[in-house]
Amino acid sequence: MKIIVAPDSFKGSLTAAEAARCVKRGLGLAGIADVECLPLADGGEGTVEALVAATGGALRVSRVSGPLGEPVEARWGVLGDGVTAVIEMAEASGLTLVPEGRRNPMLTSTYGAGELIREAVVAGCTRLMMGIGGSATNDGGAGMAQALGFRLLDAEGGELPRGGGSLHALDRIDASGFDAAMYRGVSVRVACDVTNPLCGPEGASAVYGPQKGADREMVARLDANLCHFARILMRDLG
Repeated sequence: MKIIVAPDSFKGSLTAAEAARCVKRGLGLAGIADVECLPLADGGEGTVEALVAATGGALRVSRVSGPLGEPVEARWGVLGDGVTAVIEMAEASGLTLVPEGRRNPMLTSTYGAGELIREAVVAGCTRLMMGIGGSATNDGGAGMAQALGFRLLDAEGGELPRGGGSLHALDRIDASGFDAAMYRGVSVRVACDVTNPLCGPEGASAVYGPQKGADREMVARLDANLCHFARILMRDLG
């Protein structure tokens, strides 16, 4: 009998690969030797590890800004084709990187995930696959944009602080700092397993905000902020 062990990660405790190895060890103790581990992922924790292993790729590590701005060592991967990078938002902007008492999606930012995008492109990757599960953030990717050179400005021309809580003050987006030539020909695919809209009762803030530390008042403010951000994005960037 051959058994394939294909788990997802156990959030906050075991990666998918670690879980698979544990199951394989247990089956071995039961006398079952023909066991193959094929760890899976859903766009959250373990996506990089699973895809790199499946394609014979290579893991990389970059020092980037964590959800609250403190530096973190974030893993990303180059797949076996040598030109596709796989990036996890959970590695740079993940919920498990923030102690429970400090979880606040008004303040957490996706800036580090943007830094990983830049690292992958500098390394020569032209196809990016980004898993967006497991984040500590509710900024609609504003931090990623800031890391890539976009300036988010208030009515006085000042830079917005990072985090979803400041987006209500967004007056305009200045794209002059974004090096478009550097990213020409780069494609991005997003890996996720949900279909929520951005705003509203089934939106990002209402459904996922509470697990990231938002209370009812924060959810309402974050939802309004994302709606405002979307309007400015459409107006300034199309």
